[in-house]
Amino acid sequence: MNNQVVEVVNEVNKVISGKQNIVEKVLMAILAEGHILLEDVPGVGKTTLALAFSKVFGLDFSRIQFTPDVTASDVVGFTYYDRERQTFSYQKGAVMSHFILGDEINRTSSRTQSALLEVMEEGAVTVDGERHEMPKPFIVMATQNPIGSAGTQALPLAQLDRFMLQLSIGYPDFESQVELLRNRQKKQPLDEIRAVLSAHELIELQNRVGDVLMTEELLAYVTRLTVDTRNNTNILYGVSPRGALAICKAAKAWAFIKGRSYVIPEDIMAVFVDLCQHRVILQPQTTLTACDVLKDVLLNTKTPDYVAR
Repeated sequence: MNNQVVEVVNEVNKVISGKQNIVEKVLMAILAEGHILLEDVPGVGKTTLALAFSKVFGLDFSRIQFTPDVTASDVVGFTYYDRERQTFSYQKGAVMSHFILGDEINRTSSRTQSALLEVMEEGAVTVDGERHEMPKPFIVMATQNPIGSAGTQALPLAQLDRFMLQLSIGYPDFESQVELLRNRQKKQPLDEIRAVLSAHELIELQNRVGDVLMTEELLAYVTRLTVDTRNNTNILYGVSPRGALAICKAAKAWAFIKGRSYVIPEDIMAVFVDLCQHRVILQPQTTLTACDVLKDVLLNTKTPDYVAR
């Protein structure tokens, strides 16, 4: 593992016990310049995870608590008339920050959801015809309660597709919860997290991830996997070309985290389900989960005989 990567993971692990794979997957998305969707029950550490990563990178942090009365202008900002200057000025919205936590995104209106997701796609806000660039790096981590919880409203597939990956933290195991309780008897571990990278250094790492080698054989492998999702009898809508691009970016970041300058098939396998489970719509009659179906696609798609070049 890259030394800087080890430092980041170790710092975040101070507050998220027993979830090494989740921490590495979130870091993977950040290095791949992607956004993260966490779907889980309340109280398992989604907000803590976001705060930990923002502190580790020394980034400006903004939290948007989504409720039905939050408007699009609350998120992206608005234009107002400044009487003193006798001109129109832009009032920044909550989204103008390096690291955004969109809490319970599926509890707000479709219009407000779309406002945030448009910024994620464009990397800029357009208000009254004037474009305002987002600060770099720009990372969105959104949380949502499971569909079916009171007051929730599902995100459309087109909006879900803008998140690089969807994860579930899950409950801690017995030992991890005991450690969590022990560590919080007299202190708050979040207060002890130190910044190990600057925003500039994070951008440098993201650029290095872009230079990780991915051969033609592996591009063909990603294509076979996504095409197989579109032809699977259990899947109504398969993975889009945008999803295929996300798999490539994430596989490069995963290879980088594991200390390699080139992608191997195992990198693609490691990220495929997490990147695709929110990008597919299953047939109404299927009794399987998206995770189960995608694991079956992985199992039945020919893996390339790969030699690093």
